Amino acid sequence: MALALPRPHRDDVRIAVGGLLGGVLLWALGLHPRVPSAPVVLCAAHWAPLVPLAVTAACEPLRRTRPRFALLVGTLALTADTVTVGNIATVVLYTDLMYAAVLYGTPASARRIPWITGLLTVLGGVVPAALWRDPAALLIGVGVGVVALAPAATGWVVRDHRDAAETARLRAEQTALLAEMDRVQAVTAERARMARELHDMVANHLSAIAIHSTAALSIDDPRTSRDALTVIRENSVDGLAEMRRLIGILRDSGGGLEPAATPTLDGLATLVEGARTNGLTIRLDADHGQVPAPVELAAYRIVQESLTNALKHAAPGPVRVCLRQAERTLHVQITSPYRRGDGPRAPGSGSGLTGMRERAALLGGDFTAGPVAGLWSVRATLPLTGTEGDRP
Repeated sequence: MALALPRPHRDDVRIAVGGLLGGVLLWALGLHPRVPSAPVVLCAAHWAPLVPLAVTAACEPLRRTRPRFALLVGTLALTADTVTVGNIATVVLYTDLMYAAVLYGTPASARRIPWITGLLTVLGGVVPAALWRDPAALLIGVGVGVVALAPAATGWVVRDHRDAAETARLRAEQTALLAEMDRVQAVTAERARMARELHDMVANHLSAIAIHSTAALSIDDPRTSRDALTVIRENSVDGLAEMRRLIGILRDSGGGLEPAATPTLDGLATLVEGARTNGLTIRLDADHGQVPAPVELAAYRIVQESLTNALKHAAPGPVRVCLRQAERTLHVQITSPYRRGDGPRAPGSGSGLTGMRERAALLGGDFTAGPVAGLWSVRATLPLTGTEGDRP
């Protein structure tokens, strides 16, 4: 099976062709960096510089895909070029191979090549000067530095900047990804909040409608049916008003309607009165002062959902709503007669307790619900300080 070599970059092919043609032109014009010791005309010595030139140019298409191999072959070609009259294009092409070996090679090669070329530059200047006792021998080190160290150092600088740019790009992508994740989480949290608000606002009215419509259908009494239809109409109107208010909040881009539309504990009396209209016997015992807006909204919604659950699940009997404010805590408790065995008198989503528990947890409070001594008890402890902001 034949070995498939990677396709060279078109720019590398252009460099190779341009360098080869330029070198041939310099050779044809007789422009050589070194003067031969004797005149040569169309002999082997005259054609010799073209061989290292061709080999070096042939290495250029490999400068990105096989940079170390191209540098090794190019070094051998440059060494062979030193025993001929030479060609400037061969030297220029070799410096490009040195630059590419650092830029496109492995990280290990990129670290080692500048050190090796630096060491060769020092040795190329110091050793000949020490052996020949001639300061002019230092020019050998200068030549090695220009041909090897300078392109290697340039490749290292360019590679370092390229790696830094790649790191910055990856960091920007990571930041954008984290921002997108935060946005998705914020949208999800907002949707959950809206779902809780919608459930708490509408569930009470729809439960009352379901119960009274069942009574109107099952009892053949015009007066009872009329009373049930009156309650159904009132709850329908109130439910539509709550829906319209929520839609208005969502449509308001500035959020200016939200504070006015947020229920407060001052509205508990109206809430309890509506529940009494739906057939519950309720005793309200509220003793509290000024509380933060998030706590106020959470307490209102917990009472509202508890009354809805009492309407759907509780046995006949009194329901008690109690609010007590301690030094830094608001205690909310709702008790209703516990009814075992039978299903609810109205269908529900089953998310009421979950919503109340989430509201208490968001404020760092505690929530419990369950049967206690023949009663269904809902207890919530909401701290008045350390809440997550003042938004509802």
